[in-house]
Amino acid sequence: MYAISLGDDGAEMRPLEPWQADEFLAHMDRGREFIGARNGLPDVVTDLESSRAFLRLYAEKAAADTGRIHGIWSDGTLVGAVILRRLDTAAGYAEAGCWLEPAGVGKGLVTRAAHALIDWAITVRGVHRVEWIVSSDNLPSIAVARRLGMTLDGVLRESYSYRGARHDQQIWSTLAPTWPPLPTP
Repeated sequence: MYAISLGDDGAEMRPLEPWQADEFLAHMDRGREFIGARNGLPDVVTDLESSRAFLRLYAEKAAADTGRIHGIWSDGTLVGAVILRRLDTAAGYAEAGCWLEPAGVGKGLVTRAAHALIDWAITVRGVHRVEWIVSSDNLPSIAVARRLGMTLDGVLRESYSYRGARHDQQIWSTLAPTWPPLPTP
């Protein structure tokens, strides 16, 4: 298996595969409440069988070239992931996403990992547009979109129902001609 360095702090990202279901479940258990505040994944990954099924879904997406999941490791511990929820190379489109458990917060891990995954989608797979869809109240994820140099395309009002409430969603994107974003001073 390969690993992609995320910088001098030893953090890395690498594919998450079904054989890592135990480690993935332990990660989800550590971050269940924190991750679940904005992401429904903890409601899906509740035991070893569902953990394996979720990772198998992404293994099938990778095999079909329709999605990817890469874990983020810090100090040897799985603390989060970045995904291409959708990947359609014929249409030139991908949708990226992420999550972290509390131990990974505040280290720039998601920004670095998302940059690497989006860069791969654009430069290797030839994707023209990558979207980042986020609840309007998810300020940390919006900050990642900004740090990635994405543009806010618009807001879908009350388009997402989560845990009994309707939420606005923001659509952020980057386009191949403007990637990679220039560093901000």
